[in-house]
Amino acid sequence: MTKDQRKKLFVLMINMFIAIGSFGIIIPILPAYLKSIDQGGMAAGLMIAIFAGAQLVMSPIAGKWADKYGRRIMIIAGLSGLALSMFVFYFSDSVSVLYVSRVIGGVGAALLIPAIFAYVADITTMDQRAKGNSFISASMSLGIVIGPGIGGFLADFGLKVPLLISAIVGVVAVIFSLLVLKESKPENSFDPENKPEPMVKEIMQSVKKPYFIPLVITLVMSFGLMAFESVLGLFVDNEFGASPQDIAWMVTATGIVSVIVQLVAVDWVVRRFGELNVLRIFLGVAAFGFFLSIVISSYEFFFVITMIIFLSSSILRPVLTTLISKLAGKEQGFAMGMNNAYMSIGNVLGPLLAGLLYDVHIIYPFVLGLIVLLLTTIGSILWKGSRQI
Repeated sequence: MTKDQRKKLFVLMINMFIAIGSFGIIIPILPAYLKSIDQGGMAAGLMIAIFAGAQLVMSPIAGKWADKYGRRIMIIAGLSGLALSMFVFYFSDSVSVLYVSRVIGGVGAALLIPAIFAYVADITTMDQRAKGNSFISASMSLGIVIGPGIGGFLADFGLKVPLLISAIVGVVAVIFSLLVLKESKPENSFDPENKPEPMVKEIMQSVKKPYFIPLVITLVMSFGLMAFESVLGLFVDNEFGASPQDIAWMVTATGIVSVIVQLVAVDWVVRRFGELNVLRIFLGVAAFGFFLSIVISSYEFFFVITMIIFLSSSILRPVLTTLISKLAGKEQGFAMGMNNAYMSIGNVLGPLLAGLLYDVHIIYPFVLGLIVLLLTTIGSILWKGSRQI
């Protein structure tokens, strides 16, 4: 990559890190905050579902806007929405206002994420695409790892301090992008003249796109990973008597591994084996991890299995984004919006279904993940659209 490409990519990585980290920063204070307003687990679950739901509804529209109005303005608007959501959260004293802040945050994320990945497609060649996407994914993983740690540290100065700091950092990110970020949208790129369609109609249209199968795999991966994450703490607590420190160490370690893999290994693996082979191999590896999770008998083994599953997802995420981007042609914004929408569907359905199955039997969420991933692996092998790549 040239110096100019690396500079632009670095700015995008900072923005993505701030966006993801700003949500992670509230995780340590959430239980105490909800307790302070007489709320509990249901409110915590609704916060996740509302955020993902708003992101789902807005993503297809935001993707088209990124193609029509440009990537820069959408990135700035997304960062502004995320900062505003944290200010609303900071000043909230009721659960209804809290939910409003999550809607604003979900819309902000929908505006931001597709535009960032479309920007990466604009500034990279086909050969560089996987590397660029893996760097953005690494910044997302780093935000997931570092955000909660910063939130826990800042909470010592006051329960709401992390919220205020997150909002202020968001404003700084907006100003930073206004000053530094240049528009990347090519002059001859796809410029939709029609008005954005309803979300359901947009998703129906995506069925006809050449990148539909990678979109479905994105949904399945998000579904499986969120289902796994949502019952992870409960499972290791019930099965192995793991302490909160054991759970925190597991999540942190897997996040660090994800960052390292996305920064160092993804580009090499893709160049060595190609996107399609990597996709099929690591879908199989993830399915194998879910199978092992059913038969393990100790916390140590489950820790290793969790590393395998997160390692697979950290490679699959940028590879899938790259496949969709390569098949999208000039519809980069719309394609990335649909990518975000399908991911949001998985993020909503995964925890909901996993929770229901967990109450029936604690092993059922992993059985479901195994079945879905096996079917998806077979589907990726049979996928005829792979000839277009």
